Amino acid sequence: MTVPAGRAGRWTVALAVLLAGLAVGWVSWLAFGSGAGDERPAPSQSPTTELTSGASDANDAPGFAGVAGSGRSSPPDPASLPLTGLTVALDPGHNGANAQHPDQAGALVPDGRGGSKACNTVGTSTDAGYAEHAFTWDVASRATTALEDLGARVVVTRADDEGVGPCVDVRGGFAQAVGADVLVSVHANGSDDRAAKGFFVIVADPPPVVDGPPRADDAASSERLATAMVGALASAGFTPSGSVAGAISRRGDLATLNLAARPAVLLELAEMRNPDEAALASSEEGRQRYADAIAAGVVAWAG
Repeated sequence: MTVPAGRAGRWTVALAVLLAGLAVGWVSWLAFGSGAGDERPAPSQSPTTELTSGASDANDAPGFAGVAGSGRSSPPDPASLPLTGLTVALDPGHNGANAQHPDQAGALVPDGRGGSKACNTVGTSTDAGYAEHAFTWDVASRATTALEDLGARVVVTRADDEGVGPCVDVRGGFAQAVGADVLVSVHANGSDDRAAKGFFVIVADPPPVVDGPPRADDAASSERLATAMVGALASAGFTPSGSVAGAISRRGDLATLNLAARPAVLLELAEMRNPDEAALASSEEGRQRYADAIAAGVVAWAG
């Protein structure tokens, strides 16, 4: 995306305001607690942000969910918003019916490195049963609203939390297929060690190999995006992983990243089997903080 002259200053101010809001949310969290004991959302819970089909030509791309819209009738002046002109692709990891359709979810698809891997997986869950697919769906829905409030157009890889897939190769090709500028895939980790905690961000290593003209800026821009996400999450009060240097992991086995021809990251926002982070992920306050941090990370990268 080409940055219009004079916007950098406004973006810096907007990012500062957003980060200040994140800090306030963190203080509120510490003061009032997570509320996790009262909330046990079912894996198929409804999204907090309505997804509307037919709202954009994104729906012309087969296998894609379309555009997420918040339904606001009177948006603010786009010229004053830091993400005006930017299209963000959000990929909520996994899906609610993957476990019920193992043959479909287990079908082999290209991995972007000359091999193959399963279409999709079930994902992890907290010890209390709150599923990763429900967590990623809710956070992505909240992040959609936060990003739209900052002027971005948002497209989402799946339309609900009740289906199967899409497959990881489709998720990887989603951003370029719908004309998005950046891809953010939302996940949570499930380490067997209950003491493991902290977020980390994954980028493709080696850089993606794609058909057509090379995009020489993608690898460097993905690294910048990862750095921006680490900074935004840390500024929001989340703990970086102690087992991943700099909270940035570089992997060559993830098709979603391998097949992305746009700057792309995969976020492991929490360790869902760690009691403290499970409580955070299971609470509305916690998920809103994660969503706001994602939006702040995109602003920092775009600026």
